[in-house]
Amino acid sequence: MTSRLWQAPVASGTLDATIEIPGSKSLSARELYLAATADSPSSLTGVLDSRDTRLFIDALRLLGADIEFSGTSAHVVPLDPQAPEHTDEISIDCGLSGTVMRFIPPLAALNSRITHFDGDEGARLRPLKPLLDALAQCGATITYHGEEGFLPFTIQGPLRLPAGATITVDACASSQFVSSLLLVAPMLSHPVTISALGKVVSLPHIEMTCQTMRARGCDVEEIDEGAPAFHSWHVINERPHGLVNSIEPDLSNAGPFLAAALVCGGKVTIPHWPAETTQAGDAWRDILPRLGADVTLHDGALTVSAKAGHIRGIDVDLADVGELTPTIAALTVFADSPSFLRGIGHLRGHETDRLAALATELRACGCQVDEGTDYLAITPPTTPTPALHHAYADHRMATFAAILGLGIPGTTLDDIACTSKTLPDFPFMWASLVTSSKEASIEA
Repeated sequence: MTSRLWQAPVASGTLDATIEIPGSKSLSARELYLAATADSPSSLTGVLDSRDTRLFIDALRLLGADIEFSGTSAHVVPLDPQAPEHTDEISIDCGLSGTVMRFIPPLAALNSRITHFDGDEGARLRPLKPLLDALAQCGATITYHGEEGFLPFTIQGPLRLPAGATITVDACASSQFVSSLLLVAPMLSHPVTISALGKVVSLPHIEMTCQTMRARGCDVEEIDEGAPAFHSWHVINERPHGLVNSIEPDLSNAGPFLAAALVCGGKVTIPHWPAETTQAGDAWRDILPRLGADVTLHDGALTVSAKAGHIRGIDVDLADVGELTPTIAALTVFADSPSFLRGIGHLRGHETDRLAALATELRACGCQVDEGTDYLAITPPTTPTPALHHAYADHRMATFAAILGLGIPGTTLDDIACTSKTLPDFPFMWASLVTSSKEASIEA
């Protein structure tokens, strides 16, 4: 069945909008995991209701957690690690969710139950080998049902580690490999050290994991090894505490809406912006001014203001905040000079090969693009041309096309529905944004 093409709305003037952004996908996953492994029940508000979150909740339920999820609230009764082991096999659907395919296998391997993992066709291209190799070294049995290091696979524990053990993992492809081991560490039989080999990408996401664990009483200590490319963390084997908590808005998902202010002119405000956060999306406060915007944070609201047609080219290292790349790439199409986006080789292992996808779609609207192993050099066209863009089942490629459509009439997209991965109401929110006035207020 062919998807209906989405006609990207075109801005008719400058913007003046306030937009409520749903909860952080990354924080939702971490908080749900820690609640499911805690020593007492937890109540969470602001949980993102999306396909990824529901797949994550389904996986935790299969492993024994009791989770009541309604709207954006979740009440979690944790799984019992002392409960008798079940002999029946279970199957976990990862969809396209990196958190399901990477956070859940170590938890499944705590006992000897056989657990099968698979997901969407695109998920079978996302790398898992460094994590699964680390789990195999800890006693897990991994059986691949396709290419080694990728979905589908079966895992069976139990994990067995001696006192003082160190688990090493290559984190060059994804910070989630480290986070998954950090999250399971309190459930192990002894304190453990987790060491990341090579250059670690997206370090803010690992710090997010550590911070959410510490908020629940987990003893997580980063060890300074004296080498810039070597990171280690020591974790005590004591279960996290249950708590009542509220989840921050997803600051990365705020990016396309903030970017709209630069393309259209005017201003966009995001309420409930945290004063301090480990979210990668907080980097918008530094990046957008370099592209030509004015950014203010006042009384918990972030406002981006800009003049239409005043976007500057940018040279920026995005190694720590790679998920912001598609939004920045869309803005470079309208810039007054070339841009160089670097440190983004790890994006080849996301929902799609984002570097290749971005290069293809940027060329489609008239850009000259040099695609390197870990960079994109982009020369904007004098006049961008409308095109049929492809989402590649990747929510951030879909929002990339939406941003282009603001300034390029006739832009279409083959799959806007994939935005449900993190923003189920994106088409409505975006259409409302484009027609915003001073009184406009958009809620998810």
